[in-house]
This record gives sequence, C-alpha cells and structure tokens, in this order.
Amino acid sequence: MNKDLNQKIYVAGHRGMVGSSIVRNLAAKGFHNIVTRTHAELDLTNQAQVATFFEQEKPDQVYLAAAKVGGIHANNTFPAEFIYQNLMVEANVIHQAFEAGVKKLLFLGSSCIYPKLAPQPMAEDALLTGTLEPTNEPYAIAKIAGIKLCESYNRQYGQSHGIDYRSVMPTNLYGPGDNYHPENSHVIPALIRRFHEAKAENAPEVVIWGTGAPRREFLYVDDMAAASVFVMDLDKVIYDEHTEPMQSHINVGFGSDVTIAELASAVAKATGYQGKISFDPSKPDGSPRKWMDSSKLNGLGWDPQVELPVGLQSAYQAYLATLRL
Repeated sequence: MNKDLNQKIYVAGHRGMVGSSIVRNLAAKGFHNIVTRTHAELDLTNQAQVATFFEQEKPDQVYLAAAKVGGIHANNTFPAEFIYQNLMVEANVIHQAFEAGVKKLLFLGSSCIYPKLAPQPMAEDALLTGTLEPTNEPYAIAKIAGIKLCESYNRQYGQSHGIDYRSVMPTNLYGPGDNYHPENSHVIPALIRRFHEAKAENAPEVVIWGTGAPRREFLYVDDMAAASVFVMDLDKVIYDEHTEPMQSHINVGFGSDVTIAELASAVAKATGYQGKISFDPSKPDGSPRKWMDSSKLNGLGWDPQVELPVGLQSAYQAYLATLRL
C-alpha cells in the first residue's frame, strides 16, 4: 500500500469480524476514502450487481473479507450454502475487480485449506497434499478456489495489466464482531456464550462437545487485521521473493496452540464461571490439531501482539456489549 491516504479502498465484508477490524485499522492510519456496502445494498453472490458496483466505484484496492462462515455444526448442516456462496463471492469480486482495473487485492482464506492430517505446524506448502477435514470440506474447497483465483489472475494478467492479488490464511480468529449464535458459531464465541449463560443460571456444569484433546491456535481479530494491512503494504518485490506463483498465500497465526480443554478453562476464567467443565466424547472433535507455521510472515517482520487471556477478556466485553444493544 502506498501512503496516498486519498486512495479508494473497498472492504468487502465490513460488517464481519475481520472486515470491521480492517476498516478500523485503515481509518486509524488515516485512510478516509473507505468504501463499504451492506448485504442489502450489494449481494456479492450476484454477478450483475457486483459488476455494476465495480464499474461505478472503481476502487484502488480491495480487501476481500466477505464470506459465509461457521463452526462444525453449521458446516455439517449447510454444506451447499457454504460452498456455493463462498465460491460466488470470490469469483464475482476477484473477476470484477480485475475488469474494473483494480491493481491490488487481498483475499482472506482459512486454515481449513490444509489437509486434516497435515504435518504440524502447517506450512504453506502443505496445501493440496492430502485429504481435507470432512466436516468443513466444502468451505475449504471454496477458500482454496479463492487462492487459486488470485494466483491465476496474477499469472495470466500480472505483467500485462500490472495486477497484484495476494492471499492470507488466518488461523482461528476471535474478538469483537464475532458471531455468538448458539449453534452456528465458532468455538470461542460459543464457549463465551455457554459459560456466560451458565454463570447467570448458576449451572453446576458445562458440557462441551468432543474429548477436549484437540489442539487449536487462536489469533485476536485486531492482530489479523494488522497482518492483512501489513501484507497488502509489502513491496511487490519482497512479496514475490517470499512466495511462488502457484503457492502465493501467507499464513497468519499466533505461533502456539492450546487444547480445547485448556481453552475452555481460559474462557471460564474470563467469564467468571466457576462450575464444573466436562466433555462429551460422542460428539465430533474435528481435526486433531490445527497449528499454523507463520514463520514466513514473522520473517517478513510481523508478529502478533495480543495474548490469549487478554484477548478473551476483550472478546467477553464485546459479547456483553451485544447483550446491551
């Protein structure tokens, strides 16, 4: 990103957890020409609407943070929606950005692009080396397609049109703007809601899906936004030196992971719940471990700033704020 604070930046998915954080990050840096659209104003699965939007707005840069997301239950229940909607959003936004002459675009993927049994920590070169986790395979395939869309447009039009489309793969994210739906949320917001309600009801016990043994890595959303802007800001020569034309994505992780049992204890502490925590091994665990190798990004000069206990406190305060709305 050059330092022209007047350039027009479109953030797709600005109401989502990551998109809203990216908007805050850009605004804090002084960028004031930030373009956003609600879903009611622009349906990103509608090719004609997206084409008209880009023809009219012609942004200089695009952050593609819009996606249909959810936890294990949501992915298992709505696989068709997850693959269709995400594929349509990516295809429409990336293609119409190209058609409108957008030179720089950042696509946000997911750690679920990597095989279920990928060596840990998962490096960028683990992509397409094995079978995906079945519970979120449709979503993962859509995200892989987004990476390959960026790479394919770069390969075909990079030199002739001067485009530079990049991808970042976040680990599990949490923080303000998260989805706290009782069935369709990710693990941290689901646990925050469960423990908060259990505390309010003086429930003696909270039962959590699975064995508690799987390990997961978690990154605070404002760290993810900072990493996204950092990667977008990298000089093209430096970015190209650290990636390959058909393996151009960069991992964004915290650098260490915890078991679900450890996470549950940390969330209980953040919310003030003091009852018993138990596990239901009849429910699915998902992948045994998902830990990102973020050494490439760290080597480029970026590191996360928010430790898990601090982030969980902020996430809980954000949840309480939603209850007061």
